[in-house]
Amino acid sequence: MTYSRILGTGSYLPERVLTNADLEKIVDTTATWIQERTGIEKRHLVSEGESCCDLAEIASRRALEAAGIQASDLDLILVATTTPDQIFPSTACLLQQRLGVRGCAAFDLQAVCAGFVYAMSVADKFIRTGSARRALVVGAETISRLLDWNDRTTCVLFGDGAGAVVLEASDEPGIVSTHIHADGAYTELLQVPAGVGNGQTGSPYLEMRGNEVFRFAVTTLGRIVDETLEANGMSKSDIDWLIPHQANIRIIQATARKLDIPMDQVVVTVGEHGNTSSASIPLAFDQAVRDGRIQRGETLLMEAFGGGFTWGSVLVRY
Repeated sequence: MTYSRILGTGSYLPERVLTNADLEKIVDTTATWIQERTGIEKRHLVSEGESCCDLAEIASRRALEAAGIQASDLDLILVATTTPDQIFPSTACLLQQRLGVRGCAAFDLQAVCAGFVYAMSVADKFIRTGSARRALVVGAETISRLLDWNDRTTCVLFGDGAGAVVLEASDEPGIVSTHIHADGAYTELLQVPAGVGNGQTGSPYLEMRGNEVFRFAVTTLGRIVDETLEANGMSKSDIDWLIPHQANIRIIQATARKLDIPMDQVVVTVGEHGNTSSASIPLAFDQAVRDGRIQRGETLLMEAFGGGFTWGSVLVRY
C-alpha cells in the first residue's frame, strides 16, 4: 500500500511587522486587550507590490531544500489560499512558473483557514492512488488586503505569511488519515461578501461575528479530534504534538483541554504572526521542526476551522 510521507517543510513571513502598540495608534483598542483576548503580540504584513506568490515561492524553495529534491521532481503543486494574486491563472500556476516547472498538475484550493488541511487531504489522495509521487502543498495568504483597518474586531486578528511541505510516496505512513467537512449554512458568520460581478454591492472586507464563530469552532474542533482518534483506534495519549490552526489562543487552549494535552505539547505561534488563515498550520509546523521540538517518529495531529464553515484534521506519523 502507498502512503504519503512528509519530506521537508518551509515557511516565510513578510518583513513588515505591525505590533499591538502600532495598532493602538490606528484603532480604538489597547495592546493589553489584544494580547489577553487573542494571544497575538504582532503580525507580519505584505508591503506594496509584494504578492501572495512571492510568499509562496520563498516558503516552497525552503521546503524543497529541506526535502533534498528539485522542483523538477514534483508531480503536483497545490496552493491553499483565500487571497490569490489573480482570478486566474491560479497562484499554483504562477508558482509553478516561478519554480521553473512545466507539465505537472497545479491548482489552487480555497477552504479559508482549513485550506491547508484540505490541501493535504487532496494531495494525500493523489499520492495514494498513484496519480502523483511527489507533491508540493502550500498555504499562502495576504489576508491583510481583506481587512477594514477601521474595524477593531477583525483588523487586530490577522496577518500574512506562507508555509509549505513536500510529500513523497512511501511504503510507510506518513499521513495516517485525513478528515474534512463543511457546512455552508453558516456563511454570514464569517465571510467576505464581495465577489466577481457583485463588487459594487458586497463589502470587500472580511466580516466576522466573533463570539458565534468562537463557540462553533471550539465545539467542532472537539468533534474532529474524536473522529480522528476513533477512525484510527487511537487514544488521546497517543498524540505527541497538536498543531492547531493559529487563530486565537483561547480556541487553541480549549482544543488542548479536549485532548488532555498539556500546552507544552501544543505548537503555538499565533503570538508571532496572528491568524494567517491557510498558512498558519504549515508556519507552525515548520517552526517546530526547525527548532527541534518535533522529531521523526512522533505522531502529530493538525486541525483547523475556517469560513464556510470548513474544518478538518490530518493525522501524521512524522
